[in-house]
Order: sequence, then structure tokens, then C-alpha cells
Amino acid sequence: MPCRIEPATPAPSSAATPLPAALDWVAEALDHLAAHGLERPMRIRDGRQGATVELDGRHLINVGSNDYLGYAGDVRLTKAASKAACAEGFGAGASPLVSGHSRAHERLERAIANLLDVPDAITFPSGFAANSATIAALVGPGDAIFSDERNHASIIDGCRLSRAQVRVYPHRDVATLDAVLAAEGTVHRRRLIVTDTLFSMDGTLAPLADLCTVARRHDAMLMVDEAHATGVFGARGSGLVEEAGCADGVHVRTGTLSKALGAAGGFVAGHADLIRWLRHSARAWIFSTAHPPAIAAAAARAIELVTQEPRRRVELREKASVFRDRLTAAGLDLGGAEAQIVPVVAGAAESAVALSVRLAEAGFFVPAIRPPSVPHGRSLVRASLSWLHPQSDLDQLADAIVACLR
Repeated sequence: MPCRIEPATPAPSSAATPLPAALDWVAEALDHLAAHGLERPMRIRDGRQGATVELDGRHLINVGSNDYLGYAGDVRLTKAASKAACAEGFGAGASPLVSGHSRAHERLERAIANLLDVPDAITFPSGFAANSATIAALVGPGDAIFSDERNHASIIDGCRLSRAQVRVYPHRDVATLDAVLAAEGTVHRRRLIVTDTLFSMDGTLAPLADLCTVARRHDAMLMVDEAHATGVFGARGSGLVEEAGCADGVHVRTGTLSKALGAAGGFVAGHADLIRWLRHSARAWIFSTAHPPAIAAAAARAIELVTQEPRRRVELREKASVFRDRLTAAGLDLGGAEAQIVPVVAGAAESAVALSVRLAEAGFFVPAIRPPSVPHGRSLVRASLSWLHPQSDLDQLADAIVACLR
């Protein structure tokens, strides 16, 4: 029998309620966002994530989700979560160090370590928490961080929390990174290089082999975030570190369970002593209630499916290649995108919003991405492709993008 979801009761409007005097600045700040095309609507989704989606009552082809392998709505994850919830309850009840670490969490961490072929792993309530807590646990005052300029906000915030000196190097510019590290010398206690492997706004890939060489030359730690690559790249589906064949040169690997794996949460994987250290120093893990065991069970099931169904990542990457080629052949500059994330730069925030609206009128949900997610002047629409999309839908989307821009 299908699940029945009752419609939500509308929340009472607060538009007529005046702001307290101390919050007068909020209205002005919101007006500023609206005037510059930066105010974002809160859409209501009905039903599951899939190749199509119902947003605010409109049925659209869904190119706005990070559900790259189509597992977010897969009933096999639902059954795994339901079984675990029946066995262990839903809420974890406490932080992992107190009593929140369940058998489901233990199985998930072993599954992650096995997938990545490393000794151990630790799970967090979110990928954001995994990055921000891990960076702050690895370095601090007296240390230095070298961060790619297009790294995710969770990495940026982790750098700030650490109170280490932060050096931002140009996107994927290994030569500049090498020169900066050489100029810094050994004045810092520790040095950490940190990068996304697949950049979420650009669809570009980090030069991992070269980064490993630079880290080795300067005796620096190398931390990589595989959030958008886990499940999609590598013979086993563990990510771009596996694909590049440079696991020996990467010291810390983080990722999420919420994208290609279709569940929720984040992880860090690596040497057993590194994970042991994080269990004593990563504040977002120590002081957060563990995420529900049911979610851990769903993520573990997704990892099983990633290993059992390699055709999904192979077919997804083939579809993405054809889609990028169609746009490039039409004269669009994709900025070096090489993956299932395909950005189309529109420039001003208002232009990106207008392009997204026109694509919605053509039947496609392709979200507009604006500052602070991207730099000013580089607003874009981002097509996040899924294995669920038939090639015919992607061909129609490519035609629609070209038609809208012309």
C-alpha cells in the first residue's frame, strides 16, 4: 500500500506583524536582497526525489537535485531505514560518545572504510559538520591552511573556526600553491592543503596527483572533500582519489551520504589514529546527537548498491559527456566542467533567475545559483544530472538552454 502524505497546514502569515525595533535592520537587508536578485523562494516539494519532481504544484523534469545515482527515492533505502527504525527506534538519543553510537552507525562506518579502502571512518550529522569540525581539529593558531578559492562553504567556515592562518590559492593553480608553500617555509607548526575533488558550482576536478606531489614536497597534510564524487567516480565508486590512483598521498578524505548515496550525513575516512583523534577533538561530533540509526542503515544499504550496480555511475558519466558535448557544440562555454555537474554562466543574478524561469516554463527545474554560492558577476544555472534521466530528456534540456540563451 503506498504511503499517504497528508497536506501540510499552512503557517500563519507574519507579514502583518511589525518587527521589534531591535530588528528594524532585517527589513532593510531583505529589501536589499530582493533589489539585487538575491532573495530565494522556499519551494515545497511533494513526493520523492526522482527524474521528475513536483515543486509548488508544478511537475518538472528534475535537474536540480544532487541525487546523482537515483537512490534518494529508492524503495530499497526506505526498507533498510524502516527495518533499522523498528529495531533501534528513530532518534539516536545522545551524542556518539555518550550512548548515541548504534550498531547501525558501526556498520555504516565499516562500510565507508571498506568502500574507500582505508582503515577507519567516522560519521557526522552532515557533510558540513564533517568538514568544519575536521579542519578545526587538525590545525589551529600557529598553523597554516592552503585552500582552493572555490572550496565549499563548509571548508571556508572550518578554516575560520580553526584560527589558523589561511592562504587562498587560485582555483586549481598548483604552481601558485607550490610557490606560496615554498615562501612560507617552516614557520608554521603544521600545514594543511584542503580542496574539493569535484567542485560543486563548476563541475571541475581538482588536480589530485599534482596536489599530492606538492603536499609531499612541503611535508603538508592533504585533505580532500569527495562530496560530489563519492559513488560517481572510481572503479569501486569511492571517488576521485581512487580514480586518480593517489590514495597514498591523501591524508584525510571527507564526503557526504546525502548526494549520490541518497541518504544523509557526512563522513571522514583515513588512518585509524586520525579517526581516533577526531573522536576526541571534532566538536561537531562530540557535542551533537548522532544522526538517526535508520538514516545510517539507509546509507549503508546505498553503499551496497553502489558496489553492486556499477552501471549506474558508468551510464551517468556517459550521459553527462553527451550533454556537455551538445552544449559545447552549440558554442556555450562550460568553464572546464568535466562531470555530472554542468554550469551555464549567466552573469548577473537577475540573468540567472530569468534563465531558470524560462527553463521552468519549458518544463525543467534547473536552479539559479547566485552569490554567496558563486562570485558576483558569475551567477549561473546548474544542471545536476542523474542516472534516472533518459538521454532524450537531457537532449531536450540542452536544446532548451541553447534556445533560451539565443
